[in-house]
Amino acid sequence: MSTAPRLTALDALHRSLGATMTDFAGWDMPLRYASERDEHNAVRTKAGLFDLSHMGEITVTGPQAVALLDYALVGNISTVGTGRARYTHICQEDGGIVDDLIVYRLGETEYMVVANAGNAQIVLDALTARAAGFDAEVRDDRDAYALIAVQGPESPGILKSLTDADLDNLKYYAGLPGTVAGVPALIARTGYTGEDGFELFVEPQHAEKLWQALTEAGAPAGLIPCGLSCRDTLRLEAGMPLYGHELTTSLTPFDAGLGRVVKFEKEGDFVGRTALEAAAERAESNPPRKLVGLIAEGRRVPRAGMSVVVGGEVVGEVTSGAPSPTLGKPIAMAYVDAAHAAPGSAGVGVDVRGAHEPYEVVALPFYKRQK
Repeated sequence: MSTAPRLTALDALHRSLGATMTDFAGWDMPLRYASERDEHNAVRTKAGLFDLSHMGEITVTGPQAVALLDYALVGNISTVGTGRARYTHICQEDGGIVDDLIVYRLGETEYMVVANAGNAQIVLDALTARAAGFDAEVRDDRDAYALIAVQGPESPGILKSLTDADLDNLKYYAGLPGTVAGVPALIARTGYTGEDGFELFVEPQHAEKLWQALTEAGAPAGLIPCGLSCRDTLRLEAGMPLYGHELTTSLTPFDAGLGRVVKFEKEGDFVGRTALEAAAERAESNPPRKLVGLIAEGRRVPRAGMSVVVGGEVVGEVTSGAPSPTLGKPIAMAYVDAAHAAPGSAGVGVDVRGAHEPYEVVALPFYKRQK
């Protein structure tokens, strides 16, 4: 039995703007409004406006909220100060990645966990199950928030014109409560584009008012609405992993080159600790396939699942690929055998429908903004 996709609070507005809509993780979301390339370039050079209301917000509160999160997640959440955020993973007992998350500390005993749309229910169920025995409450707050992001070098100036919140002292991966265009919001300096920017958590009833205010304030600076398609090319250029592509339950954080998010030094046990200690040892003695960047020498675009080859032998697999508007060439992220993972490794190609197209191996990210 098919179920209708969920709609964000901005659905009617997207349609009025002529957005091409697509089903994404059970939500009807804007893929693009006009040109994907123009939207991508606007974020790199000016500013873009995104509806991210499909993301999953889960609130964890109570005297043992932090103890629960330290047990349930691989990061050391007890070291996150009020008003700060932390990137982390939730893993299975065998160390496989269930999802990558951002955890915001909203108060002394209140945290907000933001999960990917497709994994929100899985993460909610896991946190609820892992909360047994802790004096803490796990609450599904997906319907309590709309999430609007303004990203790009012009975003601080645009937002400053609509709020008296202290944006100048708001660090990357920090958030503060404030008012934007008269709308109460959690203002977070986070994003998934490789640019400076903000994510604004608001009540769904205020989403349209906030979107329109940002649109008007941003117009002189070149801000335009942006869809999921350019969000994908932006994060790919910035070397940011996407769940289901670079991150899966068959990979541990160490396999994904993200072992730094696992904090063995924190007190007490956490789900997956034993398996992850073994994965860390394996990664040191026998390096797994390494996540690398690939830049095409030709014009054919690599896609997820295509084989990386050297001398006719398969040595890896593409996880994400797309044309890069910034580089002007097709690019990809791929897991490649350690022997062929060094930048400049010779003879590396991608099997694109039977043809072995030559690619240059490079270190990630492909793009890094100038501070």
